[in-house]
Amino acid sequence: MGTRRLLVATALGALLLTGCAAEGPAPRASQDEPTPPATAEAEPPEVHHADIPEGDSRPLREGERRLTLRMPAAYTPSAPHGAGSDDYRCFLLDPRLRQDSYLTGTHVIPGNREVVHHVILFRVPPEQVERARTRDDLDDGPGWTCFGGTGVDDVTDVDDAGWLGAWAPGGEESVHRRGLGVPLEAGSQIVMQVHYNLLAGDEPDASATQLRLAPGDADITGLGTMLLPGPVELPCRKGHRGSPLCDRDAALADVQERFGPRAGATANLLHLLCGSKPRPGNTQSCTRTLSEPMTVHGVAGHMHLLGRSITIETNAGTDRARTLLDIPVWDFDDQGARPTEPVRLSAFDQVTVTCRHVQWLRDRLPAFEGQDERYVLWGEGTTDEMCLGILQVTRP
Repeated sequence: MGTRRLLVATALGALLLTGCAAEGPAPRASQDEPTPPATAEAEPPEVHHADIPEGDSRPLREGERRLTLRMPAAYTPSAPHGAGSDDYRCFLLDPRLRQDSYLTGTHVIPGNREVVHHVILFRVPPEQVERARTRDDLDDGPGWTCFGGTGVDDVTDVDDAGWLGAWAPGGEESVHRRGLGVPLEAGSQIVMQVHYNLLAGDEPDASATQLRLAPGDADITGLGTMLLPGPVELPCRKGHRGSPLCDRDAALADVQERFGPRAGATANLLHLLCGSKPRPGNTQSCTRTLSEPMTVHGVAGHMHLLGRSITIETNAGTDRARTLLDIPVWDFDDQGARPTEPVRLSAFDQVTVTCRHVQWLRDRLPAFEGQDERYVLWGEGTTDEMCLGILQVTRP
């Protein structure tokens, strides 16, 4: 398998990635509260439907239209493998595109903001729609479990990921610059991947998204997404190494138990992509050499709760070095994409993502309460970690 075609755990921010602050479980009812009679029927759980905002969207530009897509039915999240506190669920949405179009913006509307950690939208080209339907039919209930990607593709092409947009707490409508859009062929469908954080509860959710579409013959340049994942190898602190999960092999086995062997393999596959070997430390990086020219129009980063800083730099260590992203103090609740003035890169230029994670943050955040320290690797859970740079690019 070549390094340009690598299965990576996609959690994360398409063009906007983050997660809601992980809260503890909802408090239980007091024992003093009356208990309903045994013959009484339990009330059905409250379903949180997406509330389509009125007046919050930006005005449409000439030729654009909006299309609202909703989950086919409410979904109640649960840990698919019986362990952990995270559920990744994919839902197939049909925009019924009769003609080629451009996606020029997205507005994701989560139904239950208490449990929706983030949402990512993926493109499903016409030739893969039947496979997506088959995948949907294999799981009971609406949608299907989708750790490590949508499950429609065997691998995720990190150089040209099929991401369309995303939502994270605080996120609003995302609109591409005039003249830019993601091409959607006639007959394409969309997978909406929702990451549910079970630490905040397990009430049903019914999320939705609004698409901003332009005709396929509009004067628009096709926009794509390049992913820059890097490894995470965060060891336990001195004085905190009594937990069995402070051993890397044990921690890796735990990730695979919670998310399955396919998604759990990402921690090691990233070293294949980056040409590196596992070396424990707070700071990790990955340098990629471009195989073709491209122009960068937007940039974002993604880490989880233990993230401290992230940078994306081109041609580091040379007189052509340029910083595309520099977040010296990571804010877990502000991971929005940042538009940039167009940055033109040539084939054989290098792009480096560097992330710093720290264990002491677990002493201050309620999501880690009651957890033993562990060797932290790339994983899909709220209390696992990621190091991910995201570039919005056009290619000649």
